[in-house]
Amino acid sequence: MADLNELLDMIPLDQLGAKLGVDRDTARATAATALPSLLAGLQNNAASPEGEDALASAIKQHDATFLDGGVDIDAVDTADGEKIVHHAMGENQPALASQLNGAAPGGVDLGSLVQKALPILAPIVMSYLAKKLSSSQGGLGGMLGGLLGGQGGAAGQQPGGLDLGGILGGLIGGGNTQQQQPQQGQAAGGLDLGGILGGLFGKK
Repeated sequence: MADLNELLDMIPLDQLGAKLGVDRDTARATAATALPSLLAGLQNNAASPEGEDALASAIKQHDATFLDGGVDIDAVDTADGEKIVHHAMGENQPALASQLNGAAPGGVDLGSLVQKALPILAPIVMSYLAKKLSSSQGGLGGMLGGLLGGQGGAAGQQPGGLDLGGILGGLIGGGNTQQQQPQQGQAAGGLDLGGILGGLFGKK
């Protein structure tokens, strides 16, 4: 089963941090927010049979071997990434950035970081999906649902077992005077990424 942690672990965080002008921990938090945001957009595109066919065709145009031997972010085609993000997110990008910033305390410009990271990460995601699609038993929709955790996440975790609360805790939760524990489906600092994405793409 494809897993969001597996995808996140492929991202060279030092390289991503250098591109974004942030440290490794902030780069990880940004990627951990950007990846499910992009996947949710792709899943929304694949909601109809026609959309799923179009997305599958686009995925197959990406090199599944790009990830072999480790990802080099300098080799990523960010122009292609911009197109992918535009198709996946459409007009939702500004709203996503605004809501992420509103949910991230401590003055962290998480929305801007995610917007900068998305075109870098999108071609990596498409190559990952191209590799997984060739061996997936459930088709594209089932694979995206599995990555996003169709079974739902545990308290403090994002679906797929990704502990977004733990990843973001040091960035947006550390030093925060609020001591409340995250509610189910929320990350540290009160970042309810599932709720934000659900509102953008019309899904709970």
